Amino acid sequence: MRTVRPDGRHGKRNSFSAHIGYLFRELPFAERFAAAAAAGFDAVEHPHDDTLDPVVLTGLLAAHGLRLAQMPFAFADAAKGEKGLAALPGRQEEFRAAFDRALDFAVAAGVPYLHPMAGIPRPEDAREAEGVYLANLHRAVERTAGTPVKILIEAISAAAVPGYALSTLEAACRVQDVFGPGNVSLLLDTFHAAASGVDPAAWIAANGYRLGHVHIADHPGRHEPGTGAIDFTAVLAALDAQGFDGAIGFEFVPSSAATAGSLGFLPAWRARQDHTRRRA
Repeated sequence: MRTVRPDGRHGKRNSFSAHIGYLFRELPFAERFAAAAAAGFDAVEHPHDDTLDPVVLTGLLAAHGLRLAQMPFAFADAAKGEKGLAALPGRQEEFRAAFDRALDFAVAAGVPYLHPMAGIPRPEDAREAEGVYLANLHRAVERTAGTPVKILIEAISAAAVPGYALSTLEAACRVQDVFGPGNVSLLLDTFHAAASGVDPAAWIAANGYRLGHVHIADHPGRHEPGTGAIDFTAVLAALDAQGFDGAIGFEFVPSSAATAGSLGFLPAWRARQDHTRRRA
């Protein structure tokens, strides 16, 4: 039996989204949009970056018939190894300014989800970080009320980013339960789930109502499907059974020098999706 999502949607065709921070990196940034569209993607993803001209970005999307499936923001200073601001004590004003800019863009560009990156708190701030994170999310949820934009959170495994403030799906579920699935959705990354010892298909079967977005990468290796041990047939079947109609994003490191060489699986995935849609 299909589970109807909290917003009542079910049975629609999923978008396939290319994370162009991972895919098509062999190309200049502006050329990645055309490459994604040519490969059959309907959407793209990329971190919100204040150096990007919103007019240029929306022009590239429109020119190639693409949309932004979701948008991470508030990355902080990557050169210092930072991975977000939302859970960092003392950085609340910086986070709020980044959120306000991202929300303005998301509303204007029709981005459905904003993903506030939690960050890596200092060990001495670990106890305070949880309260800061929840307070920042509370403001974000309040600010998105009445807009088509919702908040998306992701558990990023300790194996990939040691010290990340939201590192397990269990912790992400607890945070979501504070606000409710209608206000905060989860992003399930198959690589991070497997790296944490979680079977992605089994987790989806039990928690599909929590999902807003899915990221696909195999484990180990974080390359394209078929290069690791994840059973993606079971993952897709679980998403279908749950009536998931959000975007399926591809955030893997291509195993080939040119991204196109790592997309051999995509036509079969698209054919399967179209077949499932016709049966729905």
